[in-house]
Amino acid sequence: MPTQSDMTTQLDTGVLESLQHQVAVFARRAEQTRLGGVGQARNSMDRAAYLLLNRLDQEGPMGVKALAGGMGIDSSTVTRQVAPLVDSGLVKRTSHPEDGRAVVLQLSPRGKARLEEVRSSRRELMAQVTDGWTVEERDMFCDLLTRFNVALSAAHGGVPQAAAPAS
Repeated sequence: MPTQSDMTTQLDTGVLESLQHQVAVFARRAEQTRLGGVGQARNSMDRAAYLLLNRLDQEGPMGVKALAGGMGIDSSTVTRQVAPLVDSGLVKRTSHPEDGRAVVLQLSPRGKARLEEVRSSRRELMAQVTDGWTVEERDMFCDLLTRFNVALSAAHGGVPQAAAPAS
């Protein structure tokens, strides 16, 4: 039975070299722009905040442990990343209804509005960047990027992230 290394050498190493380079360039471009969108919302929300707010919006109120588990990060990281979101009024911290000692995090109305502003700005950026692409090309790129992200997460033992909503 061929090993993983044998299988890699059987693949087109030129394509793999190009893929790893393009992923590195993408990561740099994404960090440079923070994929922040256009207009006033451009570069106005960091990746961690966006992902946390998005998860709370999609899945509703939850505890730190559940949020961390769903995102594939540890609870201390979530606690650290959520603190400024609570301070700025984007996330509300409440007591668990059944266990008053536990904390539940919930997207505030202000957080929901801010998240939608950033989403709208980022959608506009994606529309500009893919201007001239067909609907099929956009769909295919999104499907392949989602598949790539899930595989990359699995390769590192992470929790695969659900696909983003089509909003």
